[in-house]
Amino acid sequence: MSLPEVILLALALAADAFSVGAACGLNSCSPRQVLRLSFSFGFFQALMPVLGALAGMGLAGVIGAYDHWVAFGLLQAIGLKMIIGAFRHKEQVEVCEEASDPTLGWSLLGLSVAVSIDALGAGVGMALTMDWWQLSWAVAIIGLVAAVGTWLGMRLGHALSGRLDKRIEAVAGLVLMILGLRMLLW
Repeated sequence: MSLPEVILLALALAADAFSVGAACGLNSCSPRQVLRLSFSFGFFQALMPVLGALAGMGLAGVIGAYDHWVAFGLLQAIGLKMIIGAFRHKEQVEVCEEASDPTLGWSLLGLSVAVSIDALGAGVGMALTMDWWQLSWAVAIIGLVAAVGTWLGMRLGHALSGRLDKRIEAVAGLVLMILGLRMLLW
């Protein structure tokens, strides 16, 4: 793969990270939250192609048949949790409430896996066309593009959050559920 091809692949793989970052940015506004989500998405986006390359074609064929279901399920569960959380908290002191923070714990792990699972299959394909040196710089580019895309998405989501009402967490949860449905259908 040439450098322009790797960059195009990185941009395609980062599209979900950008979208989910924008949804999370509607509710998560602190620099620490932006850093956590951007780092985690970039890390997982770089890790998955390596795992795909190591796992080989056999495992990728099994996971590839179900990856969209895994991403769909994770995004549905996290989105539903955010919607329920929005209606449980009658008064929020801060927009960024730690109890419903998608940049912590299992939510962070689930979102990171959901947005990067497609990179697992890409790793198998990359391993067939690249040596380990080329693969290493390619995954670095993929991770960096995903981190920057997540950061941009969160900043955009936060900028839009000032224009939306108090139930921003419910909107963000609904967006995540729609993204999950999109992953399932397309």
